[in-house]
Amino acid sequence: MKKLPYIFIAIRFFIAPTVLLLSYLKGEESRSLILVLMYIGLLTDIFDGIVARKTGVSSEKLRRLDSQTDLIFWFSLGFSSYILNPELIKNEWASILLIFIMEALCYIVSIWKFGKETCTHAFLAKMWGLSLLIAFTYLIGFQEIGWAFYVTIGLGLISHVDVILIILLLPKWEYDVPSSYHAWEIRSGKRRKKTIFFN
Repeated sequence: MKKLPYIFIAIRFFIAPTVLLLSYLKGEESRSLILVLMYIGLLTDIFDGIVARKTGVSSEKLRRLDSQTDLIFWFSLGFSSYILNPELIKNEWASILLIFIMEALCYIVSIWKFGKETCTHAFLAKMWGLSLLIAFTYLIGFQEIGWAFYVTIGLGLISHVDVILIILLLPKWEYDVPSSYHAWEIRSGKRRKKTIFFN
């Protein structure tokens, strides 16, 4: 059981190149399978943290590995969406570029301040992940941008601002910090350690 969180992370890691290959090699035929793999990936993301805490193996190393695998997983689905729907993605290039810039800023600010990548697993970032799931379901499954895409862009901007605030407020590097409010409490000494949400 103690190895299960690492197995879940490994599954999600290998799903990433798989969906890219499927979208590139199989094109339209791959849409349903990519969606199935995406939902499997989400389940592994939910349960790796739950199992890790239940078995007592949750650690900085595991959480950092989980965080970077999440990034690879979602990027692969983004590029897969582009391969399958190039015109739809090109029409929204400005808002997508803005999200890429915000993601890069989170890493730049964290590495500049702490010498480590960000690993907050913040609540708003989790909500953004769920919105990404819906947006990619529309894009890959139904070839539509729809309302989910614009909700995802808006929530993505808000969640990235929250992560940057967390980084700036924390006096030292922490993982699993739910929000900038919690980071402020840690900074002011009102909270000794982070509150852990699901995953």
